[in-house]
Amino acid sequence: MKLKFHGCLTYQKQAIDSVVQIFNGQELSQSNFTVSYGPNAGMIQTALGIGNRLDLTSDEILKNVQDVQLKNGLPRSEKLDGMNFTIEMETGTGKTYVYLRTIYELNKHYGFTKFVIVVPSVAIREGVYKSLQITRDHFNELYDNKPLEYFIYDSQKLDRVRNFATATTIQVMVINIDAFRKSFEDPEKEDKANVIHRPNDRLNGYRPIQFIQETNPIVIIDEPQSVDTTPKSKEAIASLNPLCTLRYSATHVDKYNMIYRLDAVDAYNQKLVKRIEVMSVRSEPSFNVPYIKLVDVKERKATIELDVETHGKVKRTTKTVKYGDDLYDISGERDIYRGYIVEQIDWTLGNESIEVNGHYLRIGDVIGDMDDDTIKRYQIRKTIEEHLDKELRLRHRGIKVLSLFFIDKVANYRDYDKDGNPIKGKYAVMFEEEYQKLIQKPKYRTLFNDIDVDIPIEKVHNGYFAQDKKGRLKDTKGNTEADTDVYNLIMKDKERLLSLDEPLRFIFSHSALREGWDNPNVFQICTLKDSAGTYVSRRQEIGRGLRLAVNQNGERVQDDSVNILTVMANESYEEFVASLQKEMEEETGVTFGKIEKHIFAKLTYIDPNTEEPMQMGYDLSAKLYEELKQHGYIDGKGKAKPVLKEAIDNDTLQMSDEFQPWKQAILHEINHYLQHLPIKDATKKKRVQLNKQVFFGEEFRQLWERIKYKTVYSVQIDSDQLIQKSTTSIQNMPRIEKIRIISRKDQLAIDRVEGVQLETVSERVEDYVTAHHTLPDIITELQNRTNLTRKTIVEILTGCNRLDDFKNNPQKFMEEVTKVIQREMKMLLKDGVKYYKIGDDAYYAVELFENEELLAYLNNNAIRSEKSLFDHIVYDSDIEASFAQRFENDEHVKVYVKLPHWFKIDTPIGAYNPDWALVVDKDGEEKLYFVLETKGTDWEGALRPEEAAKIDFARKHFQAIHTNVEFIGPEKDVNEFMLRAMSR
Repeated sequence: MKLKFHGCLTYQKQAIDSVVQIFNGQELSQSNFTVSYGPNAGMIQTALGIGNRLDLTSDEILKNVQDVQLKNGLPRSEKLDGMNFTIEMETGTGKTYVYLRTIYELNKHYGFTKFVIVVPSVAIREGVYKSLQITRDHFNELYDNKPLEYFIYDSQKLDRVRNFATATTIQVMVINIDAFRKSFEDPEKEDKANVIHRPNDRLNGYRPIQFIQETNPIVIIDEPQSVDTTPKSKEAIASLNPLCTLRYSATHVDKYNMIYRLDAVDAYNQKLVKRIEVMSVRSEPSFNVPYIKLVDVKERKATIELDVETHGKVKRTTKTVKYGDDLYDISGERDIYRGYIVEQIDWTLGNESIEVNGHYLRIGDVIGDMDDDTIKRYQIRKTIEEHLDKELRLRHRGIKVLSLFFIDKVANYRDYDKDGNPIKGKYAVMFEEEYQKLIQKPKYRTLFNDIDVDIPIEKVHNGYFAQDKKGRLKDTKGNTEADTDVYNLIMKDKERLLSLDEPLRFIFSHSALREGWDNPNVFQICTLKDSAGTYVSRRQEIGRGLRLAVNQNGERVQDDSVNILTVMANESYEEFVASLQKEMEEETGVTFGKIEKHIFAKLTYIDPNTEEPMQMGYDLSAKLYEELKQHGYIDGKGKAKPVLKEAIDNDTLQMSDEFQPWKQAILHEINHYLQHLPIKDATKKKRVQLNKQVFFGEEFRQLWERIKYKTVYSVQIDSDQLIQKSTTSIQNMPRIEKIRIISRKDQLAIDRVEGVQLETVSERVEDYVTAHHTLPDIITELQNRTNLTRKTIVEILTGCNRLDDFKNNPQKFMEEVTKVIQREMKMLLKDGVKYYKIGDDAYYAVELFENEELLAYLNNNAIRSEKSLFDHIVYDSDIEASFAQRFENDEHVKVYVKLPHWFKIDTPIGAYNPDWALVVDKDGEEKLYFVLETKGTDWEGALRPEEAAKIDFARKHFQAIHTNVEFIGPEKDVNEFMLRAMSR
C-alpha cells in the first residue's frame, strides 16, 4: 500500500497560505524554482554557509499578520511579540502535511531554504521523518521535483549539520528538543552540555549550533505545548537564531500571533475527522451495600468514590478523605457505612493504598461493587465485538480495522517471572480468552473465511511500550526506547500495519502513544484504566483515532457511516462528554458557548452597487459585541445566555441598523459558537433498515428515474473579456509604492512620574535601491499562479499601463495582479461552465441503496420514517431534523430521501453531494420533483465561497439532464419551502 495525498483540500491550503502571507512584499527570489543569487535572492552568504534573508520590517510583518487574522476571524495582534506565529489544527486534520508543504511554498514564493523542525519526543520525530518519506513523491509532483534534503539530527553525524548550512537546496533538519536543551555558560562545565553546543575539531573548532544559527532558519515546532514548556526550552529555541518560529498543535498553551485556527468543532462539522461515539461500560449502582472505590492517593489524603445521600437521594460521589475520617459522616449518615473508618493511607510511590474497616484497597480497587477486573474484561470483550462487527462491514471495502487499548500498568499486559522471562499479564490473558470465544460465533464465520483463524493469537495483538536499558518493558510518562519490532511496525511502517495481510489488529499501550502517533484506521479505543488522576487525557487518547479511514489503495474514505471512532469508556456517557469538553476548554482556551469581540470581524456581504465584498472589521465587531451584552444576550465574560438561542430561533435578535447587511452572516456565526462537540451515545446505536415498501414503490422509482443521470461539464472563458476586465481592474488598483527604509532617531527621557520614555526627534523615509536589483520573470510567475497562456498574460500586462509599479515592488505587484486575475476568472467561471448529460446509460444505479449501511443514534440524531427509503432518517443538524419531520408529517410529500454520500455531482472545484430529493403532490393536479439543499442560513454569502459555487453548478447539472427536476437551495425554513412549492 502507498498512502495517497490530496493537494486541493481547502482548509489545508488556507492554513498554508496564512503562513505564506506573513511575508507578503518580501522580494521574490526565484523564478520557476531557479535560484538567483545576489542580495535580493532571499538568501544571504554567511561565514559558515548560506542563510535565509528577510527584507521586511517588523511593521510590515505586523500589517501582514493583521490582514491574515482579519481574514481568518482571529484576535488581532497589536504588536508582534517576537516572530512567533501560531497555527492551531485539530488532531487528525493533516498538521504535519500542512507544515511540510508550507516549506515548499515559502521556498517557491521567497526562496527560503533553511528549516528546522523541533519535536518533543522520539515518537513524534519518527512520525515526522516517516511523513517526509511518504509525501516525497506527492510533493515532487506538485513542485516539479524541487530538490529537498531532510535528515534527523545525530550528534555522531555532524557533517550533516555542515551540509545543512552550506547547501543551496531546501534543507530540513528534524531535531528533538532534548538534543540541544542543555547548553553551558561556564567553559569548565562544557562536558555537561549537549554535543551541539560543544566546539568540535571536525568543524574547525566551531560549535555545531553555530552553523545552524548562521542560516537564520525558519523553525517549525511540532506540539509546542510539549517542547518549550520551561525557560531552558525557550532559551534553547532562541539559541537557533530563527528567522521566525511557526508553532503547530491542536492544544497550544502560549498563543503567539495566532494566524490560523481549525478547532475541534470546525473539524467535526466539516467532516474532516471521524465522528465519536461513546460506549459506556459501568456497573449499575444498587446502593444496598457499602461501596468504596480508591481513585487516587496524594500525601496524607486519598480520593475515594462512595454513595452519598443528600436531601433523600443517593448519588455516587467523589470525596477526599484523610486518616481517621468516618465514612458514616461523609456518606450523609447512611447506616451501611457505620464503622467504616479510614485506618491507614500509604502514599509511597508504587504502594499507594488505603485501609478502611479492614479492607485494603489499592488505586482502582473496589468493594461493594462488581469486581474491577470483571468490568475491564467486559470492556475488552465489547471492544473485540465492535472490532469484529466493523471488520464484517468494512473488509470487503478493503479497509483494515485497528483497535487501541490504553492500560494502567504495563505489567497488566506483559509481566516478568522471577527469572526475568516475559509472561502474559492479566489483560493479555483476558483478551485472548474473549477473542477465542467471539470468533467462534456463527455471524463471524464469513469474516474468518478471509482471515486465517489459525494464525497464532499472539500475532493478532501486541503491546507498544517504553523499555529500560535491559530491554524490560516499563511504565513511563514519556517515550524513550520501545519494543523494537512493534515500534518499527507502528511508527516506521504504517502502510504495512494498514495492510489486510498484516495480522496485527489490536494494540496495547501505556502512555507511549499519547502523542506523535495516530493511524487512520483506528476505529476503537478502549480505556482500561481509571479516568481520574491520569496524565494521558481523553483528548490525547481520542486523537490517536480521529483520522479519516483509508482503503487498501491508500485512498481516504469519505463516508460518514465508515468514519466512526468508538470509545469504550469506564465512565458514563454524560461524564465522558462533560470531562472531554472541560479538557478541550482548558487545553485550547476556547469556551463553548462564549462569544468573543473579534469573531464578527471577518464577516462580509456583497455591496449591490459595486459588487465588492464589504468586511465588518474589528471595530464594528467590538461594537456588535457590546450591543449583545447590552441587550442581555451574553454576560460580562461573553458567555451566551439562553435568551440568545431563543432570539435566534424566533428571529427576534435585536441589533442596530448598521449591522443589517451582515444579519444572516451574524446569525450563522453566533450559531457556530453555540455548538458543542457532537459526540454520540453508542449504547443507543441502531442499524437503519431499508424500507422495501418505499424502495419498490412507484413514487420513489419515478423520482429516481428523474435524478439518477450523470453529466459532464466544459469550462469556457472568453479570453477577450478576461483580458478587458483584468486590465481595467489592474488600472484601478491603488498605487504600489517603492520599497522604503524608515530611519528614526529617538531621544531617551527620564521622568519621575512617567519613568523612562522615548521621544522621536527625527524620522526619514528613503526608497530602497540596490545595484543588484533584478526583476523576476513576471510572465512565467503569473502563468504558474493563474494557469493562463503567456499570450493572455502579456496582453493584460501591456494593456494595464502599470508596469512602473512592477519596478517599484515586483513581489507586491505580482501578488496584487494575481488576486485581480483570479477574481475576474472566478466571476467569468460562474457563467463559463456548461453541463451536458452523458447519455441514457450513465447513471447511479438504484440498487446501490441496498448496500447502504447507516447507523442511527436513537437519542439524538434519528427520526422514525415511513415515507423514506429507511426506517429512520439520520440527520446532521437541527435544520435537517426540521425538514425530515415536516416531510414525514405533510400529506403532500409522497416520498423523500436523504441523498447518500455516493450520489455526487462533479464540479470544477470538487464533487458535490446534495441533501434531499422529494416528490410533492399538488392536490392531485400535478407532481413536483425537487432536489433540495438545506443549510443553517438562507443567504449564500454566509456559506463558504466553495459551497456557494458548488450549489450554483448543481443547478446547472439538473437543468442539463432535462427531467423536470427543480434544484432549490440553500433553504433553512421548511415551512417557507413547502409554501413556495405548493404555490408553483
